[in-house]
Amino acid sequence: MLAQLAGCAWHNKSQLQQGIHMPQRFSTARGREFGEVVRAAISASGMTARRVAELVGWQEGKLSDFVNGKIGCTETELALLLGVCRTPTQEREHLLNLLPETHVRGWWQQHGSCVPARLRTLVKNIAAAKTLTTWHPHALPVFLQSVDYMRAVMSASPTVPDEEMDQRVKAAQELQGLVSGSDLRCTFYIHEQALHLPVGGHEVHVGQVHHLLLMGVRKNVAIRVLPTAVGAHAGMRGAFTRLTFPAHEPLVFLEHEHSTLIEEAKAAVEGYQEVVSSLDAVSLDEEQSKALLLQLGERLSTADPSGHVGLPPVLSANRL
Repeated sequence: MLAQLAGCAWHNKSQLQQGIHMPQRFSTARGREFGEVVRAAISASGMTARRVAELVGWQEGKLSDFVNGKIGCTETELALLLGVCRTPTQEREHLLNLLPETHVRGWWQQHGSCVPARLRTLVKNIAAAKTLTTWHPHALPVFLQSVDYMRAVMSASPTVPDEEMDQRVKAAQELQGLVSGSDLRCTFYIHEQALHLPVGGHEVHVGQVHHLLLMGVRKNVAIRVLPTAVGAHAGMRGAFTRLTFPAHEPLVFLEHEHSTLIEEAKAAVEGYQEVVSSLDAVSLDEEQSKALLLQLGERLSTADPSGHVGLPPVLSANRL
């Protein structure tokens, strides 16, 4: 038996009596995904929970406790449940692999030759998040990319199959749709050099800067530019996305060429928050960043497409 099948801790008796909803003491990305996929499998069966329970040989209350993480099960019991629900092979294997590790903090997802078009775990966690903070040292985060920009980035990657381009663009737009939700507070830290990079050529570059300006007016979106003049900074080790949640502890996503790492250990997550605090201290504020983007957009729009256009140095100097 797994004591915490879905990686969820339950409120103690006094909290329940008082109607107090406190953050869970123990919850993992694996556990939450396990619970969600099991519930989806039961729903996809087209049967009522009572009928599924009957076919598995359980009481309906036991099935309810199971899907809500109150009790665990054996691998045999899970396989029987998924068989009754006619769960597709890929989902069945995913759940059986997760079963013994739902309580484990941290998750290194290895993807083989390339990262899949849709990162299910990332999508699910962003959908449940309260805040999203992203840092990228040399490019723009996918959440802020125009379609032309993201196509250019994908085309430059030797590990992205050409035939998956449209599928990957659709997956990226799904992420952008989550960011557009007013309930999710988003802060994006971007290095000034990323704004210099003419990804996709001059016209795409111009369009991307204008896209950033449109994103920057959203009430739930803050764009912060880190000036090149800062020199060495806390974010030099690479890009990351930090998420906080209403009901469980924060985590950090790191995407690599062939894998995704989800950091959940308290010390690691707090370390990334320290990086965020350092970036916050040296980056332009929101208004300065908007002014910088506006000036860059104007300069790019009137520049010779073959010429180099630098960012206005005065804003960076004022910040420093």
